[in-house]
Amino acid sequence: MEDLKTIIAKNLVTLRNIAGLTQLQLAEKLNYSDKAVSKWERAEAIPDLRVLIQMSKIYNVSLDELVSAHEKPIKPRMNIKKKRFFIAVLSVVLAFFVATALFVTLYYIPGYEGYAAIAFILAPLAASIILTVLFCVWHSPKLFITISSSGIVWSAVFIVNMFLYYFATTQKVYLLYSAAAVFQVLIVLWFAFKKVK
Repeated sequence: MEDLKTIIAKNLVTLRNIAGLTQLQLAEKLNYSDKAVSKWERAEAIPDLRVLIQMSKIYNVSLDELVSAHEKPIKPRMNIKKKRFFIAVLSVVLAFFVATALFVTLYYIPGYEGYAAIAFILAPLAASIILTVLFCVWHSPKLFITISSSGIVWSAVFIVNMFLYYFATTQKVYLLYSAAAVFQVLIVLWFAFKKVK
């Protein structure tokens, strides 16, 4: 049976390679030297418990998986950031899928085919609202929330602009875009000076 140093060393090498990190990059994340990482991976030493816990978080595996022998190569679970990115992309795709379904439905209803394109005009607003909610719930960086909030403002302005263009007699949309620019500045200032808890 393999000793603990060898088991940990094999797991560390495997996980570091899967993560695409060099020994130096891992050492920087751990605030250790690359020589220490090299010793761990050559089974000359075992990292202390605090470092093992830190590595389990970096690689997104349990501490038990990090220090146990495995018949099959160890595979880290999907990183939470990757999961959230995947969910955000799927949410936007879903908004446009619903818009496509609405477009097709309206297109084949007699008398409503002229309004079918409205579905695609509404899709960016729906996608921006979904992203803003997700980013707020996930406590994402302020930049992401600022961008998605800006998407709400500008897609709403575009919807009103299209409504005025098709259904109203007035063509004075420059006031609309001026108001949106003011809202845009307010959004940027709000998130620039808002304290994150």
